[in-house]
Amino acid sequence: MKSNFFESNTYFIDEKVNFFKFENCYQIYNDKGENIGAIKQKLNIGQKLLSLLISKTMLPFLLEIKDSNDNLEVTISRGWTFILSKITIKNAQGEAIGYIKQKFKLFSPTFNIFNTSEELIAEISGDWKAWNFTINDAANNQIGSISKKWAGAMKELFTTADKYNVQIEENYANLENKIAILAGAITIDMVLKEKK
Repeated sequence: MKSNFFESNTYFIDEKVNFFKFENCYQIYNDKGENIGAIKQKLNIGQKLLSLLISKTMLPFLLEIKDSNDNLEVTISRGWTFILSKITIKNAQGEAIGYIKQKFKLFSPTFNIFNTSEELIAEISGDWKAWNFTINDAANNQIGSISKKWAGAMKELFTTADKYNVQIEENYANLENKIAILAGAITIDMVLKEKK
């Protein structure tokens, strides 16, 4: 059955803090406040032990985006790294659909998203402290945003600063590129945390 998880244009991301687990976990909601999925970090015992001894910026990571029925939608993973990393985005069948490469900019993280032909399809950049990012296509046209702005029912449900909102233009038509862009955008907080 074809998934409709990435057919939405608005996602609200809510971190679930668990002080007794190594893995990060985020819940994903639509603009009606309905839970539509989750982002979960997967760590084996060796990675948990290494995270106590080695900087997280060097360690591999695996993030899974699942829908509300616990069906896998996308994985985002990185191998061992020492400088700037390349993060691979794969679909539910395990096929690569894109890559994320971070550009070094002080206080202004920039993520370039490429398709499997290494063509730039989007760039996420902005102010990390204010948590205000723009998503631009390869022609530098804004196609989306990441912010801590809330509206409607979501503003009433979530009032803390740890939540954020990802939006992409309704007329963005290329579904595979959209999946890669949204996967990068909705996991940006977790990716940045792994770099601390």
